[in-house]
Amino acid sequence: MNYPKVAVVILNWNGEKHLANFLPSVFNSTYPNMEIIIGDNASTDNSLNFLKNNFPLVKVIINNKNYGFADGYNQVLKQIEADYFVLLNSDVEVTPNWIEPVIKMMEADDKIAIAQPKIRSYYNRDSFEYAGAAGGFIDTFAYPFCRGRLFETIEKDNGQYDDEIEIFWASGCALFIKANIWKEIGGLDEHFFAHMEEIDLCWRAKNIGYKVMYCGFSTVYHVGGGTLQAESPYKTYLNFRNNLYLIKKNEPLSRSIFLIPFRFCLDFLALIKFLVDKKADNAWAISKAHRHFISALFEGKIKNSPISPQQNLTGKYHSSIVFDYFIKSKKFFREIWK
Repeated sequence: MNYPKVAVVILNWNGEKHLANFLPSVFNSTYPNMEIIIGDNASTDNSLNFLKNNFPLVKVIINNKNYGFADGYNQVLKQIEADYFVLLNSDVEVTPNWIEPVIKMMEADDKIAIAQPKIRSYYNRDSFEYAGAAGGFIDTFAYPFCRGRLFETIEKDNGQYDDEIEIFWASGCALFIKANIWKEIGGLDEHFFAHMEEIDLCWRAKNIGYKVMYCGFSTVYHVGGGTLQAESPYKTYLNFRNNLYLIKKNEPLSRSIFLIPFRFCLDFLALIKFLVDKKADNAWAISKAHRHFISALFEGKIKNSPISPQQNLTGKYHSSIVFDYFIKSKKFFREIWK
């Protein structure tokens, strides 16, 4: 096997505890041509001193402010030379042989731009992790979902996804991308700040004909929720706003002009549900997301992604995952993807 240079880049923000727990596993990786780099997003905790005292040889690139996940990585990666970038969350424990199978798969096909390993839960180690699981898909209304996790139904890993398949999006917690393609498509969109920016990255790559893959022969374990908890109103805001960004940027105008108003209606139902559940802060976050999306439209912040005749829609589910899950009670991926 050829061993192209792989830069494993961990973006840190006040994550001393995660670095202490999980960085040693990265150093135990068996891949022979690997560089480990910490990109620090202006941490205010003891992260930098911890690295200096415990991992003095690791390369650290310090951003002058917290740019968020998206632009934080952009700022760091433009200072790195490698054949592959691996965007790795600081709360991920890797297995020793986690890099080799993914690189072998990606090297075999020039059209493969992005890939992810199998992502299990750190705390429930025989189960898939919520954000990424066994590969990301998206439905006709731009709701993302995963093999191994549909909404609150999380599968145990019994080897059912020990395969290599083309997917729609790869999780940002352990995302492999060819460096030349990262540069070609312009990296992550800083307007997302955090959440769904990796879906946008993958969608933009697929819009010009590239493939996004899942490699089930590589496994990592993700804590998840390390920065924002699931019930955080700010996370609700980012998810609803950024999902509208996804549609505007990546769907053809002929679809987005109808889909966006429809999504506003569906989002309003979610807002009502939050109010009924006495979560007024989350309801207000949806309203704020809509207002900021409209403002971004008028300010020209949302740039449309180029769509080539070779557009690749593999991994797009041409039905509604919400309807299938909640109305038709299809709780597992195998029931909806034939």
